[in-house]
Amino acid sequence: MSSKPVERILITNDDGYRAEGLKVMEQIANELSDDVWVIAPEHDQSGTSHSISLHQPLRVYSWSERHHSVAGTPSDCVLLGVEQLMKDRPPSLILSGVNCGGNVADAVPYSGTVGAAMTALLLGLPAIALSQTFRNRDQVRWDTAARLGPPLVRDLVTNGWPTEVCLNINFPDEPADAIEGLQITRQGRGSISGVQVEERFDTRGLPYYWLGFSRSPEQVTGEDTDVAALRSRCVSVNPLRFERAPEGEWQALADRLSACLKGA
Repeated sequence: MSSKPVERILITNDDGYRAEGLKVMEQIANELSDDVWVIAPEHDQSGTSHSISLHQPLRVYSWSERHHSVAGTPSDCVLLGVEQLMKDRPPSLILSGVNCGGNVADAVPYSGTVGAAMTALLLGLPAIALSQTFRNRDQVRWDTAARLGPPLVRDLVTNGWPTEVCLNINFPDEPADAIEGLQITRQGRGSISGVQVEERFDTRGLPYYWLGFSRSPEQVTGEDTDVAALRSRCVSVNPLRFERAPEGEWQALADRLSACLKGA
């Protein structure tokens, strides 16, 4: 009988099936379970958030019994894994990542890595998203996530965390030995300073567009934010949930809108 703490794990990401970070995540998962399934997008799905494919069928490419790529989004992968590919015995944990780059501050709602974890939360399954920040894309410190990920996830699955949240974990761009600690954080604001729309023209002279963001993490303030933790060489653990509007603060708005309807 296995001494590993997790019975069955599904891992996915948004960087795609062949991404280096997915290999790191599989290493992490293999330290925690003898039954690890890789179900990840066939192609890069960065920025897809929680989106699912409703207007085209999902193709699954099976590379082994427990390794599959999907022509869809990270959330598609979670749904397809839980409801189809692993339906005989659903996963007891879903891990998403390890993302190439941080998922912090204003970037969090757009993240397919985080979106997959949130989709798992909707299904009532425990989920953790992991991301490795970098300053230079050609020098990502995957060894930091590979070394710190297993003990963190092991503790979480052994001792638990509140079931109404999933966890968004970001590792600083530092060697593992240089990490100063860990902080439970809130999501920062202000890292996206603007939207970029680049217009180009095809060979027929028709316009098309590329979208992107101008990023400025220096604008993020607050000692307890995810960005501040990373600046302090600390691992950021940001609990996320589907937040409802605060109760008891909307009666004045309800009264005003009700009054305007009476005159319609």
